[in-house]
Amino acid sequence: MCIGNMRQPEGFASQRECTGRWTGRSLRTSIRRTADRRTGQATGRPKGSPRVDEHVEDHYTHLAETYDSTWAHRPDYLDWMEEQIHSRLSLSDERRLADIGAGTGLFLRRLMRHAAPGRPIVCVDPSRAMLDRLPSDPRLVPVRATAEELAGGGVELPWSTFDGIIIKEAVHHFTALESTMAGLAGLLAPGGQILVVTLPPRIGYPLFPEALDRFAAGHPEPRQVEEALRAAGLRTATEFAAFPVRIDRGLWMKLVEGRWMSVLSSFTEAELTAGLQWIAEHHPGPTLEFDDRFAFITGRIP
Repeated sequence: MCIGNMRQPEGFASQRECTGRWTGRSLRTSIRRTADRRTGQATGRPKGSPRVDEHVEDHYTHLAETYDSTWAHRPDYLDWMEEQIHSRLSLSDERRLADIGAGTGLFLRRLMRHAAPGRPIVCVDPSRAMLDRLPSDPRLVPVRATAEELAGGGVELPWSTFDGIIIKEAVHHFTALESTMAGLAGLLAPGGQILVVTLPPRIGYPLFPEALDRFAAGHPEPRQVEEALRAAGLRTATEFAAFPVRIDRGLWMKLVEGRWMSVLSSFTEAELTAGLQWIAEHHPGPTLEFDDRFAFITGRIP
């Protein structure tokens, strides 16, 4: 019996086996059709698809070249985050996973051992520049699309349902939270779940006040995310966990100057310069310490 009753995207229904597994040939064909990064065709965008906010798209195009090095000094954080995700999704190479907002795959590299070439992680991101920097590995399949496009069913995928969908620090980019979550919930296999990893609107980062306020204004509360998952018919839960950060102030200033957070890309050069001066005046010590506090919101098929 075939898994799920969801309509397959055109061109895929005849290739998927009824077990939900793909043959090696059909999976490789799918990957070539949907995600040939080397030729610059990291999945065509669906016609009539919503445009990504221009300053956000420019931000990630600019950030792509330095994104991985931004986190190179925090391997302990990457290990911690992998454990947080793994403990909530019960990862294994038998589970079909999608990562929405996958970026360069930096946070996936520690999760790849839970994937297999026959069941790769589907890496969804609207930024071609970020996807172009995914590791060249058969356990990762890049799909260039927004969450809204994926939820709307206009994106070709290797299979019709997933056992787990990860959304790490991307939910604030969703333009329609409830309808997008409802569409993503429709992609879950029986027993499947969505895991949203997000910062709360109010964060304790040593940023200038205008950046903190603008970040808060554009970020949904964890309870809003949980409510959207519950409205989609999922059984929900929210947990919080914090990672203690200790960072050289000079390095922190470089990160801010490089606009490593998308909210920083919304400031002009003059505004950012003034913000950096404010940080220097109010955080004069050589080392900055703060807690990176995350909400982990799960929605599971009852």
